[in-house]
Amino acid sequence: MLEKILAKISEGELYGYQKIIKKINILEDNLKLLSDEELANKTIYFRDLIKNGQSLEDILPEAFAVVREASVRVLGLRHYDVQLIGGCILHEGKIAEMKTGEGKTLVAILPAYLNALKDSVHIVTVNEYLAKRDSLFVGKILSFLGLNVGLILEGMDSKTRKKNYICDVIYATNNELGFDYLR
Repeated sequence: MLEKILAKISEGELYGYQKIIKKINILEDNLKLLSDEELANKTIYFRDLIKNGQSLEDILPEAFAVVREASVRVLGLRHYDVQLIGGCILHEGKIAEMKTGEGKTLVAILPAYLNALKDSVHIVTVNEYLAKRDSLFVGKILSFLGLNVGLILEGMDSKTRKKNYICDVIYATNNELGFDYLR
């Protein structure tokens, strides 16, 4: 996986990502010392920073470190450095290609959390099984950190859809989003 991601990254880009990963890793030991409540309160802290002019890029290392620590506490899964790089790539609006089992769901939660600090985020999957599974699985991390998670499924009534669309992170299929857009 590392070879595939790194093969498409220039030396300059890789150096930039390595600097970010180093910052994230430095924060890890201090975050382990926080209580669950203190870790969850980082979301309020980040939102305050954004309101006071900080950019998402400014808080990215700490936000990613918080998500990684929350993932360890909630799911028992720790993001690898290459998954953190994948999260940076997705945050930049680029494509990160990964095979089944390489942790796409964990990678996607990093930029989803970061961007949901500022505005709602839609995570689009190819089928309802994945949308539901991911909303329930990694949605636990987002909920732990104080965000709310929505899910859009075929057959949901309008009231439920509207309630889910106002969540911080919304999981849906491409078909449902396209269909709702046309309504």
